[in-house]
Amino acid sequence: MLPTPERIKDYIANGLECTYLEVDGDGQHFTALIVSPAFAGKRLIQRHQLVYAALGDRMREEIHALSMKTLTPEEHQS
Repeated sequence: MLPTPERIKDYIANGLECTYLEVDGDGQHFTALIVSPAFAGKRLIQRHQLVYAALGDRMREEIHALSMKTLTPEEHQS
């Protein structure tokens, strides 16, 4: 069974505090806008690593591709 955007959203939300989270996709390729205070002071690669940690093994087993934009709440407001 292919993952849905809603499932990906749940996976991320359960593993990372998010103030805003939007996920779109077709079952294999997904895009996400993730806003989290956990990203404050982190470089882009560190932010992505936090998301990958929230997804765990699902990134290898279920999700073929995930393009993400990661912002702090302050960055999202501006």
